[in-house]
Amino acid sequence: MFEGQPKGLYALALANTGERFGYYTMLAIFTLFLQAKFGFSATVTSNIFAGFLALVYFLPVVGGILADKFGFGKMVTSGIVVMFLGYICLAIPTGNNAVGIAAMIGSLFLIALGTGLFKGNLQVMVGNLYDDPKYEAKRDTAFSIFYMAINIGALFAPTAAEKITDWYMKGHNYVYNGDIPALAHQYLDGSLSGEAMSKFVSLASSQGVGTDAASLTNFANDYINVLSSSYHMGFAVACVSLIVSMLIYVLGRKTFKHADVNNNTKQTSGADETAHVQELTPAETKSRVVALCLVFAVVIFFWMAFHQNGLTLTFFARDYTAATATGLTRIGFDVWNLVLIAIMVYGIFAIFQSKKAKGKLISIVVTLAALALMCYNYSGMEETISILPQKFQQFNPFFVVALTPVSMAVFGYLANRGKEPSAPRKIGIGMFIAAVGFMIMVWGSIGLPVPDDLASTTTDYKVTPNLLISTYLVLTFAELFLSPMGISFVSKVAPPKFKGLMMGGWFAATAVGNYLVSIIGMLWGGLPLWVLWGILVVLCVISAVFIFSIMKRLEKVC
Repeated sequence: MFEGQPKGLYALALANTGERFGYYTMLAIFTLFLQAKFGFSATVTSNIFAGFLALVYFLPVVGGILADKFGFGKMVTSGIVVMFLGYICLAIPTGNNAVGIAAMIGSLFLIALGTGLFKGNLQVMVGNLYDDPKYEAKRDTAFSIFYMAINIGALFAPTAAEKITDWYMKGHNYVYNGDIPALAHQYLDGSLSGEAMSKFVSLASSQGVGTDAASLTNFANDYINVLSSSYHMGFAVACVSLIVSMLIYVLGRKTFKHADVNNNTKQTSGADETAHVQELTPAETKSRVVALCLVFAVVIFFWMAFHQNGLTLTFFARDYTAATATGLTRIGFDVWNLVLIAIMVYGIFAIFQSKKAKGKLISIVVTLAALALMCYNYSGMEETISILPQKFQQFNPFFVVALTPVSMAVFGYLANRGKEPSAPRKIGIGMFIAAVGFMIMVWGSIGLPVPDDLASTTTDYKVTPNLLISTYLVLTFAELFLSPMGISFVSKVAPPKFKGLMMGGWFAATAVGNYLVSIIGMLWGGLPLWVLWGILVVLCVISAVFIFSIMKRLEKVC
């Protein structure tokens, strides 16, 4: 898996890990922040969230065009600086008035612009490392490692966000409850009555607050302000992570400097640097661009479904999922347990892959030590632990990290027998798997009240946390089939003079899918939940059928 890879891969991957840690810390609490601070409805929240994600993944098109002209490295460095400014602005507490909203939107634009300059161009540089025939056969493996590094950063992000929220709230003598922010906003605007008012009074009393009108008003304002401030502190984490990312990038530059080359540079450089430039006829160029555009059209619907994790799946975690965990389920809500499980997975693979007895022995010791530490940690956990909704977002990156060696072993086994699916075929399989993931949500949501009725619902309707965990597991399988393979496919098939643009096109397709995320968010309210998830199932199945219908055309350019 790691053997024979160029050193530049690890420097670029670690630089991305730092940036992704900050980004996913912000994203874990972003929709919760919008509703808690500003009292936005699900529709408004969905549009802001989807619009931001769309910009994040569309602006790499601009970044790619600039990189094709000025160089990938310059754009990556500029992107880190611009992102840093955006996160600083977002971390500064503001009011929940029009000025606060404007400041928030401006911050989001800076973050999206910086990401557009950074993200796609860093990945093009990874691909450039494998233009050398010496490494060409390791391209898919490299992008799986790179993708895993992204998710190592994302794995710790929800815990960082949760710890900051929990610490800050406790410092103000409050305990987080996902029902309070919406009820507090409704109380302040005078729209709370009946069962909803009784529920708010009960929740305020549980926080040690009096039940008279003045006390409730003070509580509503103070709770909103304290919770919003805790989220601002969470955004500041991204500033620190970007400093680390920049240091890794600068210190490791010598290992990937040769990959910081675009087509214009190749054409004006010496013979050694042009030795591997591939010349294409206009017809071949057109064929490749068309094939890539067809793949882009398919993945739109994957990202529309997958990125519900930061929107409707987070709503589901907050409103429909039990806020506590018991038994073995507790293991997954401690990030260090997840790290130890990942170490055990890699240790087991190392036992079988090590060529020397010493290597096997070390792998066995590491695996057993990780198992012992996890058992010790588990034995010390409380019988019942509290769960914040953002914590569920750690399961997807954990599954990516833990399952990457499994997927690579399977693909390696098939490759050795000449049966490994092509990258387009893997993408099609991934779409079918995504449909299965949302079928789990369809099954688990049957009989649940619609979101608009929650404020007045007094019966126990909360589902087990294992429902969301299972969904994230299946969606991760889909992601491993689709995302790293898609990026690898683009880096391999894109015409040399359009590499930056085509990688930007991949992100543009992701941008469209991310904006379509808002459709499900806007439907969140009066429709049964199983209908919403069913829409995503149908779209994923249709996309899978389409990509298999054009498979011969796609595989022709591989």
